[in-house]
Amino acid sequence: MTPATKSHAQRFRDLHAPGQLLRLPNAWDAGSARLVEASGATAIATTSAGLAWSRGYPDGDVLPARVLAAAVAEIARVISIPLSTDFEGGYSDDPRAVGEAIAAVLDAGAVGINLEDGAASVDLTCAKIEAVKQAAARAGVDLFVNARTDVYLRGLVPPERAVAESIERGRRYQAAGCDGFFVPKVADLAQMRVIADAIALPLNVLVMPGLAPVAELQSAGVRRVSAGSGIAAAAYGVAQRATKQFLEDGRYDAMFETRIDYGAMNGLFR
Repeated sequence: MTPATKSHAQRFRDLHAPGQLLRLPNAWDAGSARLVEASGATAIATTSAGLAWSRGYPDGDVLPARVLAAAVAEIARVISIPLSTDFEGGYSDDPRAVGEAIAAVLDAGAVGINLEDGAASVDLTCAKIEAVKQAAARAGVDLFVNARTDVYLRGLVPPERAVAESIERGRRYQAAGCDGFFVPKVADLAQMRVIADAIALPLNVLVMPGLAPVAELQSAGVRRVSAGSGIAAAAYGVAQRATKQFLEDGRYDAMFETRIDYGAMNGLFR
């Protein structure tokens, strides 16, 4: 582990300390990452959806691991704050292959990852967590593994069982070696508090319409809030609107409503 990597890894852990709430914007390429950093972010995560779209792939464990590693390297080159990457489900059902795939991502500069269970069994997800932690140890990287459960996101169990199932999975994933616990689509503050109190890991939630303000999330025990694909989707939405207005109406207003100054953006890379 290089001194810079060691510093970033420690800083990323510190941002999850008790009493902290990490607001984590998600970038999808080097340009968006540099802009996020310049806007005041203390760390950056990638969005699997936004990054996949920017590389011409759909979201959902389709992106080739080598393409992800190349994108991570491009992002790491232009930022000076810790970088975590969405590693989806590890791009394989073979824990050994997952461990091999993470090596290139670590070499590219990531000090954290998200690893999701999706439709996979809890046992398989635990094996993947163990594999990436072992690979990181071999590489000398103090990797922060944020285990994501899709209990709420995919409706894996009936709603009345969602809290208990999330807690059970969180405890299993912690025993396997993860460092954080991500429960996307949980929106009820009381349920967040129950999960946060039951799991001795930083609780991560996902920005979604109607989500409570950050101060209320922190009061409910949340220690990390991720933008997910929200910022990327907003950017693509602006691009779609401006393009349609240009093609269909022959007008240009939408291009200039929220655009960043050319010189300011260009200057971020000098």
